[in-house]
Amino acid sequence: MSASLLRRGLELLEPPGRAKVPLGLQRGRAGPRAAGAARRRKRAPELGRNKATVKGRVVRSAIEEYHKKKLVNHLRENLQYMLKGQLVADKAVTEQVLAQNRGRKSKDQPPEKTEKKNPEGTVFTEDDFRKFEREYFGVP
Repeated sequence: MSASLLRRGLELLEPPGRAKVPLGLQRGRAGPRAAGAARRRKRAPELGRNKATVKGRVVRSAIEEYHKKKLVNHLRENLQYMLKGQLVADKAVTEQVLAQNRGRKSKDQPPEKTEKKNPEGTVFTEDDFRKFEREYFGVP
């Protein structure tokens, strides 16, 4: 499942009124040219500084760099987020989503549910069988 589909699904489960502002509006960009203008506004590098010298350079630890770039496991946070939401979608909506995701082939269709029939009980009692046995076989 792609990240965008997962994000859309999570947006559906969020309570109304708590929707996030789209990223474009959040940053206050005026349009696609705003990113280029921001780059042009950055100050030019200092001309007098010699990059070959060590003066003013910060020594970085390789272990710290590794920890910065190490992947973070978000499983616990994601589980907390999923479990805290008490909003449950309607049965009709979930059925509709499942129907849309199902393919058209017969192998993709769910098996039809057949109602189980309860075994019918007998009409005759043990006394009826004994009486029949006496009459038919002549057993006393």
